[in-house]
Amino acid sequence: MPKLEIIDRLVDPGVQLCEWPDCAAEGEHRAPRSRDDMDSYRWFCLEHAREYNKGWNYFAGMSDDEVEADRRADTVWRRPSWPLGDGPPTPEQARAFWRGDFSDPFDALGGKARPDSDRDAASETPVNDDVKRALYIFGMEPPVTVDEVKTRYKALVKRHHPDAGEAEADEDRIKDINQAYKVILSFLMP
Repeated sequence: MPKLEIIDRLVDPGVQLCEWPDCAAEGEHRAPRSRDDMDSYRWFCLEHAREYNKGWNYFAGMSDDEVEADRRADTVWRRPSWPLGDGPPTPEQARAFWRGDFSDPFDALGGKARPDSDRDAASETPVNDDVKRALYIFGMEPPVTVDEVKTRYKALVKRHHPDAGEAEADEDRIKDINQAYKVILSFLMP
């Protein structure tokens, strides 16, 4: 490139020249100056930007620990962070949760202090003899939930259905199972 053309480009302040030594091409491509100053750029033509990038190593001169710390900082966009919570609950915290010894200021549990409150409702209500007999037929003991009873009912009906077996005793057994199911559901869902 003739010297006059280089001088003309130097005079024109709107044109960014390539910073590569002895290059007067327009510097349209930016590259960071250093790892410590990522907001300051050098400007190169395409050919020299490629050459510069081949030799650029962000992690040059860093130890393995420094590289790992830099990677971890990037996972949170270099913003301050801290652990959420205190880790898994201690055994005492878990027992307190299941006892219902915790605050629910926003009523997130809908007035139910314990996650198994449907089981608690059944255990707080005294069980009469009919319900005890029905639970005995199902092979269950209080407290029970509706879902547990339904699951057990399906299994018993499948096993003792008259069409599945040949014994006449199954016919009487299925009647007992159906009656017990009605008694238990009427107890759990009044």
